Amino acid sequence: MAATLRNCLAPAKLNLFLHVTGRRPDGYHLLQSVFQLLDRGDLLHFSTRSDGIIRRTTEIEGVPEDADLIVRAARLLKDAAGDAALGADIAVDKRLPMGGGLGGGSSDAATVLIALNHLWQTGFTREYLMQLGLRLGADVPFFLFGRNAFAEGVGEALQAVTTPDCWYVVIEPGVSVPTAAIFSAPELTRDTKPVRIPDFSEAPVGFGRNDLQVVAARLFPPIAEAIAWLGKFGAARMTGSGACVFCGFAQEQQADEVLEALRGANPQNWKAWKTKAIERHPLSRLMQS
Repeated sequence: MAATLRNCLAPAKLNLFLHVTGRRPDGYHLLQSVFQLLDRGDLLHFSTRSDGIIRRTTEIEGVPEDADLIVRAARLLKDAAGDAALGADIAVDKRLPMGGGLGGGSSDAATVLIALNHLWQTGFTREYLMQLGLRLGADVPFFLFGRNAFAEGVGEALQAVTTPDCWYVVIEPGVSVPTAAIFSAPELTRDTKPVRIPDFSEAPVGFGRNDLQVVAARLFPPIAEAIAWLGKFGAARMTGSGACVFCGFAQEQQADEVLEALRGANPQNWKAWKTKAIERHPLSRLMQS
């Protein structure tokens, strides 16, 4: 009989700041950031199979099934388990934009590893799942880490950190940003002075900057326009390599007021929504330490 898990939230993340501190000889950039988990994300649904077939049962425009991190994560876990009979049907309610800097694909992949490790009873630890996840993408280990984190290296060196308990307004400015275009730009700052966790913890609201924002805003004017509009209400900035822009508020009512203001004057037809900061991944209970 098939085992199932429904409505598994693959939470989005924000980069509360994002500094580029150097570049490795292999071309990868060295980063420092604080990753913030959110209560909004894609929803994934799982049903196990015993015939070895792994299927994504939902069509996602522009993402072939074999190239999808959802399917690749399931196959990677199956190979690690060494059991040819393991299979699954995976459906996804896609609520996060692609190319938005919210970590949607990486979070989906991590949720697949967590859920199927549980359903298939493969028994892998959180640490081992993080090692597998790194093979899929630099952000995947964070979502498996399961807590808000100070990140270094290429984003895989993680330490738990306390972040502000607040609400965020996020604007999707209607463009999708290719990460490679941002990191390859010659004008990108690559020598920001490293910071420490206490530096962030002393004044977390509005700390630092996003070094990628200047490049992305130049290449994609709607990002600059969204930052300028949202910046009227607080410290607005871009997350990740873009394109989404966010601003934090201490009270939910403040976030509601900003959304109402946007509904009243939105010539760009941006999408906007509010979301709450959370401390832990919703599926943390399923992971073995």
